Amino acid sequence: MNQDTDILIIGGGISGLLTARELRMAGLTVTVIDKSHTGQEASWAGGGILLPIYPWRQAAAISDLVIDSLQRYPSLSRELREASGIDPEWLPCGMLICKNPDYAEAVAWCQNRNIAYQDASETMLRNFRTTPDRPLWLPEVAQARNPRLLKSLKAYVTELGVRLIEHSEISAIEFQRRQLTRVTIGQQSFRPKQTIICAGAWTGKLLEKWLPRASVALNIQPVRGQMLLFDALPDTLMHMVLDGDQYLIPRRDGKILAGSTVEQAGFEKTTTAQAKEALYRFATDLLPELKNFRVCEHWAGLRPGTPDGIPYIGFHPDIDNLSINAGHFRNGLVMGPASARLLADLILQRPTSVDPTPYALTH
Repeated sequence: MNQDTDILIIGGGISGLLTARELRMAGLTVTVIDKSHTGQEASWAGGGILLPIYPWRQAAAISDLVIDSLQRYPSLSRELREASGIDPEWLPCGMLICKNPDYAEAVAWCQNRNIAYQDASETMLRNFRTTPDRPLWLPEVAQARNPRLLKSLKAYVTELGVRLIEHSEISAIEFQRRQLTRVTIGQQSFRPKQTIICAGAWTGKLLEKWLPRASVALNIQPVRGQMLLFDALPDTLMHMVLDGDQYLIPRRDGKILAGSTVEQAGFEKTTTAQAKEALYRFATDLLPELKNFRVCEHWAGLRPGTPDGIPYIGFHPDIDNLSINAGHFRNGLVMGPASARLLADLILQRPTSVDPTPYALTH
């Protein structure tokens, strides 16, 4: 059965669903295909901190997307909650950063990007067992609860008329000259005007299979991250805490997430006893009160890593109607709204709020 669609999106994570939302709201017909259950990969598995870890140590192109997204999140969260009835739990609870050896750079970044900051007081640090180094308090940094954000977004785009096809593998594709003309899934064939790959860690692998002689090869590799969830009581922890490269995140219901590992393990998504022990030790050393609560969840996800953390957003140089929105590493949620808007602007030939040059597939 042949079906036409304006937009065919491969991958139903945060990038795919937000891109679907943007293009459907512009009046286009949109179909999203996912090889498993929508929103169950890296988008679901992350912590949901709406700020990169030490953003002043990262490329300016990351900050550009982050700041644009942060301006969109309050209204996006409200829109999703009102339309779907599912609260994504956008919560500006603030973040305490315990160690800032590059304090001057941190302050300069906050000033340049209009992020509120102040030196952390001894009172803020009293419940934590750490050796602070120029600690900073960022009172307006927010979080979103990944699984609920994805559920809300999925319900919303479905209500908008986006067609979701889950647990479906692509069995064949066809190209004619510089056009992708057909994508086949089982007994269904789609003839999209534009195909967008938002397949996270699998994006590079998929493109290599589709276009083995392409002029570009996207360097997107899976990076495993493992997390723990403590079944803590409300008010055990009031704000997010970053200590070194690991963090604690309090959810609205009191549960506290501890993360995360950064592992080169290929496409192996299993959890390990070693990581569980290390995360438990970090969490209970930093906040000893956590020893009073059981670990209720331990999971792993595969982040789409790129060498510099900058995602690929834009058109494929060899295929005129093929574009990419992938490679956000640890920052898919916080860069998601801006990334989706940028790609939609490019496809619809609208002015962009962010310079697209750093995200081109040739970067």
